[in-house]
Amino acid sequence: MYLSIMYTQEQEQTLFDIGKKILSGSTELYTPNQLAENLRNVIIYADWKYYLHSNPVFSDAEYDSLFSMLKKLEQEYPHLIHPGSPTQRVANGLTEKFPPATHIVPMLSLDNTYNPEDLRDWDRKCRELTGKTSIVYCVEPKYDGASISLVYRDGILVRGATRGDGITGEEITTHVKQIRSLPLAAPLSDYGIAEMEIRGEVVIHKDVFKTYNEQRIKEGLPPLANPRNAAAGTLRMLDPEEVRKRKLSAVLYHISDYVLTQGSNVPAKLHNHYDALHWLYQLGFPSPVQEAKCLEGIDAVIAFCEEFETKRDELPYEIDGLVIKVNDFEDQEKMGMTSHHPRWATAFKFKARQATSKLLRVEFQVGRTGSVTPVAKIEPVAVGGVTISSVSLFNEDVVREKDLKIGDKVLVERAGDVIPYIVKPLSELRDGSEQSIVFPTHCPDCGEVLDKPEDEAVWRCINISCPSQVIERLAHFCSKDALDIRGMGIANVRKFYELGIVKDIAGLYHIDWTRVAALEGFGEKSVQNLKDAIQNSLKQPLYRLIYGLGIRHVGITMAKTLASSVTHLKDLYNWDESKLLALEDVGPKVASSIMHFMKTPENQYLIDLLEQAGMNLSNQQKDIASHAAGTLSGKTFLFTGTLTRFKRSEAEALVEQQGGVIVSGVSSKLNYLITGADAGSKLEKAKKLNTVSILTEEEFMQLIGYEL
Repeated sequence: MYLSIMYTQEQEQTLFDIGKKILSGSTELYTPNQLAENLRNVIIYADWKYYLHSNPVFSDAEYDSLFSMLKKLEQEYPHLIHPGSPTQRVANGLTEKFPPATHIVPMLSLDNTYNPEDLRDWDRKCRELTGKTSIVYCVEPKYDGASISLVYRDGILVRGATRGDGITGEEITTHVKQIRSLPLAAPLSDYGIAEMEIRGEVVIHKDVFKTYNEQRIKEGLPPLANPRNAAAGTLRMLDPEEVRKRKLSAVLYHISDYVLTQGSNVPAKLHNHYDALHWLYQLGFPSPVQEAKCLEGIDAVIAFCEEFETKRDELPYEIDGLVIKVNDFEDQEKMGMTSHHPRWATAFKFKARQATSKLLRVEFQVGRTGSVTPVAKIEPVAVGGVTISSVSLFNEDVVREKDLKIGDKVLVERAGDVIPYIVKPLSELRDGSEQSIVFPTHCPDCGEVLDKPEDEAVWRCINISCPSQVIERLAHFCSKDALDIRGMGIANVRKFYELGIVKDIAGLYHIDWTRVAALEGFGEKSVQNLKDAIQNSLKQPLYRLIYGLGIRHVGITMAKTLASSVTHLKDLYNWDESKLLALEDVGPKVASSIMHFMKTPENQYLIDLLEQAGMNLSNQQKDIASHAAGTLSGKTFLFTGTLTRFKRSEAEALVEQQGGVIVSGVSSKLNYLITGADAGSKLEKAKKLNTVSILTEEEFMQLIGYEL
């Protein structure tokens, strides 16, 4: 059996190949003894790569499948159980950056499954161990973050620790104190509790994660792979101030141990898990009370799991499954635990969003600002219900840092709305046939020499007439968040450009419609619809035009900031850097980009042409907002659920037109929550705050004076 040693490349290749062969279903090639031995070897190797080197070689789903096979094999043939089997222990893996912290109660792993039939088998065992004919379970999300253990003594947070090897973690108290959702003190002594150890997960809100990655991409840096890696990596940063800036959150879901003060009785809420979660929430701890649900019988649990999987992306945090726990603490005590996991809990895992593939080639694409982006073409692979064959590599530095080569086996990940991402190459599996990725020196489209400013990570084509740039600028201008010219997606933009029907942005408003009508697929109705969409674009709000112009570093939010600061677009011609820097979220780089765009003669000429075509260059929202002052001015709004009378974007636009502000989450600063059909956790949270006005869609329409 291979142990946790320094494997040779040959051993790593052998173990990876064995694992893949087993995963492909070729288990009939082995006797039970051989299969058990091979599974142990492969899993120990995978643990070694994952825990000691933070370098996984199998996806989560593949690892879980291998582990499940070994566990079932050992159950069927008990004599195959080996003291060193991964099923008999929790994997190791600590760094030396932080002092060790021994957990009061071991932080064990969770048994898991992707199969409802396994849940039924687990339920049967639960009933046998408790002697009950039916069991009440508590079901809650399985958060995809970094596990932590907190100790409160006399109501004060005195220690925070990572999971580590399950017995000993790393002491990160200073870091967890940067997480605003965790109370530094709680009234535990009021309930006769002298000390309590609470388990949970550190997570990053999806909106925060998305914004952080967008900023990294703007700076030419690769995005973080997923919120889980971001949370775990943040907890290991040496500077607590940097931890605070990452805006981590936490969810606490388990009381692992507590000590009562002399003469105290166990609090009434600490007799079952569901009540304990609500008790924690009442004391100010962030617990999953909005999503947790008590259900009797495994059939109800399975139905809930299958329904919940379809709604996983509606949650503010990433989850990769649901955790099912026997609700009664006395039953939990009866059932006990193995050296690896508690018998009274299991996880139902959702479909994988990670997989291995092969890097076939790299293509280079030119964007609307001239940036040249390497795009990996991989063997098609299903990840999270989507087949992926193309993955952006962002820039040359990312290719070099990851040491990617054509022919590499690669680990691909997709989390929620995050774009597909190559986590890393499996470099230990190289056989020598791989080829280096050669970055071009000239534009792959127009042939111009590429330029790379010293302070940037991106190579650029500086020829503004480069066909690829023109097409991308046109597509961006017509996009939904910009001028919203429906019918002018990238395919039609490319077709119109190549045929000479539209050669630039201004050309959209001087189309020869007889030529369009002669094209295949353009009947009378589709031509009229496109005409109407182009005509309607002339009346779009100013911020959409600013965004559509494609100014570097100016997204939707910044476009709104600029639009609200002027009465006419051409006012920006005379703004200097100091005036721009006075605006919210405008830094030197953004200010420089805006100034450069607005003072460039070619861009001023384009704006003149658009104005001549009838484009709105004025900030009409100022007049609307002043007209509505005292109604929505300064009020904050959030929408949840499915609206029936508007698209959500249309409803949000109505709020902003009347001076209101759209926010991303429920907090004490929220004034109005507008609820549509199937409103979820945001509604429950708003109800608990008692400070938020909760309106139906009809009540919202009455508020803004919209005719029913």
